[in-house]
Amino acid sequence: MSEERDVRKARKAKMEAWLAAGGGYQNDFRRQHFANELHAQHADADKEALAEQAVATAVAGRIMLRRVMGKASFITLQDNSGQIQCYLSKNDLGEEVYQSFNQYWEMGDIVGVRGRLMRTNKGELTVHAQSLELLNKTLLPLPEKFHGVTDQEIRYRQRYLDLAMNEDSRKVFRMRSQIVQTIRQYFSALDYLEVETPMMHSIPGGATARPFTTHHNALDMELYLRVAPELYLKRLVVGGFERVFEINRNFRNEGLSTRHNPEFTMLEFYQAYADYRDFMDLTDDLLAKLAIDLLGGPQFGYQGIPLDLTQSPLRLPLAESLHRIGGLAEAEVDQEDALRAVLEKRGAHVESIWGLGKLQMEVFEAIVEDRLEQPTYITEYPAEVSPLARRNDENPAITDRFELFIGGREYANGFSELNDPIDQAQRFRAQADLKSQGDNEAMHFDQDYITALEYGLPPTAGEGIGIDRLVMLLTDMPSIRDVLLFPLLRRME
Repeated sequence: MSEERDVRKARKAKMEAWLAAGGGYQNDFRRQHFANELHAQHADADKEALAEQAVATAVAGRIMLRRVMGKASFITLQDNSGQIQCYLSKNDLGEEVYQSFNQYWEMGDIVGVRGRLMRTNKGELTVHAQSLELLNKTLLPLPEKFHGVTDQEIRYRQRYLDLAMNEDSRKVFRMRSQIVQTIRQYFSALDYLEVETPMMHSIPGGATARPFTTHHNALDMELYLRVAPELYLKRLVVGGFERVFEINRNFRNEGLSTRHNPEFTMLEFYQAYADYRDFMDLTDDLLAKLAIDLLGGPQFGYQGIPLDLTQSPLRLPLAESLHRIGGLAEAEVDQEDALRAVLEKRGAHVESIWGLGKLQMEVFEAIVEDRLEQPTYITEYPAEVSPLARRNDENPAITDRFELFIGGREYANGFSELNDPIDQAQRFRAQADLKSQGDNEAMHFDQDYITALEYGLPPTAGEGIGIDRLVMLLTDMPSIRDVLLFPLLRRME
């Protein structure tokens, strides 16, 4: 810390000298070209051609490299698109300007350069400077160039340094933007309407999750940050918007991990006159399109796992997965005592109020989920853990629901929507009973949603896909913090 204070003190002295000499934080410099534009437009021009063309330009960015060689120097500027070298000559700039460069300019400073394009003897495209402007004199130096920001804690807490120094990080967040844009184009092409629904709810709903609470002073009203937009989106389907989607921010008061951040982004979409099977097909098509458009093909790897999205994923009922993948005997799958014993043997917490469906779900998460490396749809979830999904026609104990797993992680959750208002009211009451017994993640009873169902929800399918995890998959990132610009972190002691 003392070394950092000394560096800041020295740079501050230079800043004060620069200001005293007439410098200032101006905002009148206008860039003419980005670095990547210049490299692309003049990639084939040799030294003689550039000299003949005399291409004028103005570039701006942060100094990433500085080489002072007497009466001539080189700097490398980094802008939003990439890097461009600039050649500074005392003979061209004059004694006063060149002296100012030598005296005040440092690594990390933000500068503007006007000049003409040239190519050095080594073949590098370069701006031959005719004028210079120091636009921002920085007080703190950038990390050491050749190693960048390698400390994960600094990368997450000071993302601006990570982005300034690590091209790989910039690529991840450019990819994230492209993924979202591609998703929007995909659903728009299918005649879906993009909508926005409230982020503050008077009744939390749409998922079994513990909400964050807040308070509206003017109305003297407790509100909840959205855990899911589902119930509002289905209200829109009741109103006649038969295909809707939302890319939304959700908030769940849960722990931090490589898979979870309390604030996260979801894609949710609903379509009338479709069922969960239709949405498994749609999900296959969407993921293949993302891989082809953004990665160049449907075959890619995630954390050492080779994936091929041209292969139709396995579709496996949850109860069957406990036997086929989890190794339970077929007879144990439907026995509460056997399932409790599996969980207790693993040291897992088991509630006395859990029924068969909840126990099956807990055992699945404990012994099956992590083993689902290749894309797999787990289907036929118990109604007990699926309070918004339609019951299966042949077996009312299960629902027409799926979840998609890749690399041992859930990526999508979809189902045929429950549109029977009587059944939905009964399930809300069951959830309310669980909440009264201490289950903080159980749903509230939402009477307005029941009223909406009484006006008639068409047969509908709905699905949610985690955008953050999808970005992790397509950028081969191991932690959700690597794909969130500003992840939530514990306070530093």
